[in-house]
Amino acid sequence: MTEAEIESLKQKISTLRLEHHDLDAAICRMEESRVFEDEQLHRLKKKKLFLKDQITQLERRLGPTTHH
Repeated sequence: MTEAEIESLKQKISTLRLEHHDLDAAICRMEESRVFEDEQLHRLKKKKLFLKDQITQLERRLGPTTHH
C-alpha cells in the first residue's frame, strides 16, 4: 500500500469517526428529550453501527500498527 493510499484511508476513517460521533450525540439528545419516533431512532442507531463496521474494516486494511 502506498503512502497516498494509507493517508486516504486515514482521512476516510477520520471522516467516518466524526460522522459516528455526531450520530451518537444526536441519538443521546433524542433519547434524553423523549421526542422521537422509535423508527427514526432505530434508523440512526443502525446507521451508527454501519459506520462503526466501516471504520473497523478500514482500520484492518491499514494493519495493526498504522491506524489511530
